[in-house]
Amino acid sequence: MEMAEFIETRRPRWQQLESLLDKSEGEGLRRLSLDEARSLGKLYRAVSSDLLWVRARSGSADVSAYLNDLVGRAYALTYPGSRPRFADVWAFVARGFPALLHHEWRMYVASVLLFLAGAGFGYVGMVVDPDAAHYLVPEQHLSMDPVKRAADEAAGKGMSVEEQAQFTTFLFTHNIQVAFLAFALGITLGLGTAVMLFTNGLFLGALAQVYAAKGMAGWFWAWILPHGIPEISAICIAGAAGLVIARGMVAPGGLSRGQALRKEAVTAVKLLFGTLVLFVLAGFIEGTVSQIHPPKLSVAFKVTFALTVGTGVYAYLLSDWMRGRRDRARATAELAG
Repeated sequence: MEMAEFIETRRPRWQQLESLLDKSEGEGLRRLSLDEARSLGKLYRAVSSDLLWVRARSGSADVSAYLNDLVGRAYALTYPGSRPRFADVWAFVARGFPALLHHEWRMYVASVLLFLAGAGFGYVGMVVDPDAAHYLVPEQHLSMDPVKRAADEAAGKGMSVEEQAQFTTFLFTHNIQVAFLAFALGITLGLGTAVMLFTNGLFLGALAQVYAAKGMAGWFWAWILPHGIPEISAICIAGAAGLVIARGMVAPGGLSRGQALRKEAVTAVKLLFGTLVLFVLAGFIEGTVSQIHPPKLSVAFKVTFALTVGTGVYAYLLSDWMRGRRDRARATAELAG
């Protein structure tokens, strides 16, 4: 059969399938009658065969694209897949995410080291050259005197509740943007991710030195650490996700770069998804404990609170590793017994 004749004879069923797809997508499958639903299944199989016939004979690209679109739409309606259940999400958060982080621990360590390198550079840079503040200290803190800020907070002259809420929302949104950017920049062979991590560490280190130089180091860390431990951990995990993407491009491991990138992207997206729990925790703390300064909450209390939160966060993140150690110890004991 010639291509023109094939198109002419098959066109009516293509149009019929297209009409049923339009109705199903616009009104839902429940709006189809029983006969229409049966026809949809039959036409889907028939048009799939037509598509294979056209491709086998290197037919018109337009016809092939049209049929491919019909088949794709029909497949999406016929096999919609299962919706994620709460139990599946909880299973990932409770065990899947820590297991994934355990598997990718090297990328996480690399991400943390980049952040700490930036923090160290920022701190030392401010010690060596305080005039570099214009380049190293976040803009909103350049005109803020640490001693005066602490005195204002103690006297109740700090930010109002509304201003604190706005500031917290800004920081929460900003940090999530940083995390997504660190993840997305993995496509630059990881260079952009490395710069993002180093730069964010640099700002923190420089600001820490500004407060330390005025004798306010304790006040500073009591402000930063309660929310900073889960928040910085989340940013570093997002950075690890970016480095995973970079790994797919730099070391495809026998696959084509496209295949490796798709494979690594699945892992990276899961890592990024897992950070949402940490960001929610950090946002809650940042809007409450972090914004309550001495004398209402003492430095000792806030630092103790931060260490307690940090212990909980890393008990969670390392839970798969600790579970593995317990299982190996139990197996060894059973063998010895």
